[in-house]
Amino acid sequence: RPEKDHGASPVVQPPPFGLTLCAGRDLIAIMRFLVASVALASAVSAFSPATVISRPAFAASRVSPLKMAEAALSQDELKKMVGYKSVDDYVKSGMVVGLGTGSTAYFAVERVGQLLKDGTLEDIVCIPTSIRTKEQAEELGIPLVTLDTHSKLDVAIDGADEVDPDLNLVKGGGGALLREKMVEVCADKFIVIVDESKLC
Repeated sequence: RPEKDHGASPVVQPPPFGLTLCAGRDLIAIMRFLVASVALASAVSAFSPATVISRPAFAASRVSPLKMAEAALSQDELKKMVGYKSVDDYVKSGMVVGLGTGSTAYFAVERVGQLLKDGTLEDIVCIPTSIRTKEQAEELGIPLVTLDTHSKLDVAIDGADEVDPDLNLVKGGGGALLREKMVEVCADKFIVIVDESKLC
């Protein structure tokens, strides 16, 4: 038999995403299903290769900004940085300076030449520890002397082949070891410059 018309009912818009209104019990069941689905998806994603964190990535998260900046530099750039800094910090006008030999010491010699040329350093003389360093210093216009005339040095700057955590050095990978030791033992201060590749 025909139903009575009690008047127009308010129009209920269906919720978004294609869901329909449910009774309270059905809604609870759906919510439980959704929670279980999310938990299952999380468990599955934990085994996905995309979420595997390798050791380098984990280690990188603990690296300081300075270390990250250094990592972006090449080995030669690091050598140049420490070579220049050793001269800027320890070589002053009027000094007698021992010039080491090697790929890192090369940049210290280069810096001495630059500062002499621009007038930042004056009245210094240097003692090279090898023929190669002597030739480089002469090309840069650095005044050179020998241990015969200057047996006391204010500072000597040189590299090392290996440096351990206790600052013990291994030298002698090149052919200038004897002259390096002779110059460095006569210096009041011996500055060792290395890049990170020399740390062991």
